[in-house]
Amino acid sequence: MERELAEMCNSAKLDIQFTSPVTNHENSDNCGIEILGNEDKNFWKDNKGANINSILTKKSIEDCDIVIVKFGEKYKQWNAAFDAGMLLH
Repeated sequence: MERELAEMCNSAKLDIQFTSPVTNHENSDNCGIEILGNEDKNFWKDNKGANINSILTKKSIEDCDIVIVKFGEKYKQWNAAFDAGMLLH
């Protein structure tokens, strides 16, 4: 869906920049330790990753004019619903 929408906008020569969260689950989980260093306990590894992903997502939402939230099949999507809810504030 995202790629199709971007291709249609590019074909129409619309000046639109698309952004999205990191959709590679492993990369998303590991971003904290990749940036801030390894952790001995999974709790702190997950905490670092979640906080960095939260900053990225919040900044992207604040900077955009339009948000499209797509719910997928693989994960329960609670995080997408939570992120979309940030728009109401």
